[in-house]
Amino acid sequence: MSERALLIAIRVLALVGLAISGYLVYIHYAGIAPVCAASGGCERVQSSRYAELAGVPVALLGLLGYVALLGTTFVRGEAGRMAGACLALAGAGFSLYLTYLELFVIHAICQWCVASAALMLLLAAATVARAFAATTPPTRTLPARREGAAA
Repeated sequence: MSERALLIAIRVLALVGLAISGYLVYIHYAGIAPVCAASGGCERVQSSRYAELAGVPVALLGLLGYVALLGTTFVRGEAGRMAGACLALAGAGFSLYLTYLELFVIHAICQWCVASAALMLLLAAATVARAFAATTPPTRTLPARREGAAA
């Protein structure tokens, strides 16, 4: 996949993540229950003690993470590629931890949180692919040597 295609994919995924986390930040501060198509696990997860980290809503951390990831796509060169990969890998790790909490501690699943975790895993794959795609040297065909030419 070309770097341009990866950039587009990263931007689209980050924008979808922004929408989801923005919605979760809104409901957090508005004090309303999230729309949940499943068994009401969203409200249980969003009202758990794990919905905040040091007083900061986890959804706000996600929002900031998606903004930062989107921002790295506008930074040229290796700095942008590596920052994006590092941020997305950290976000994916944190998302896996939060999913563990949903499954084994809170005993409830939030569809919005699962969607965000899936997006962050896709972003991790895309940003790492972007970082490696740019570090792979292009193949170059050397001109054929002519007979009698000096070596």
